[in-house]
Amino acid sequence: MSTEFDYFGDPKVGKLLDLVLQLSTELHVTRQRVRVVEALLVRSGALTAGAVDGFVSTEEEQRVLDRERDELLARLIRILTEHGPAEHPLRDQWEAALSEKTG
Repeated sequence: MSTEFDYFGDPKVGKLLDLVLQLSTELHVTRQRVRVVEALLVRSGALTAGAVDGFVSTEEEQRVLDRERDELLARLIRILTEHGPAEHPLRDQWEAALSEKTG
């Protein structure tokens, strides 16, 4: 990590802050979108208020929900395990991913 972006003097604390900021962003965007979709569905009459709270998923829907949860956790864990300076922290991982796709 370059000293320009090292606000805490400890790269582990910096990574933890990155993780918290990523979680906060994900949560904010998700909450806003869910509220908008619910409001639009209730307004149109396609959904009654509170129907989302009583939702029971099918097996396929649950598989999709589980996969999306796992993908989110993988992105968050990547923040803790990434290498490189703050300007391009995932350069090593990006290059490895590209070589896997072309190799």
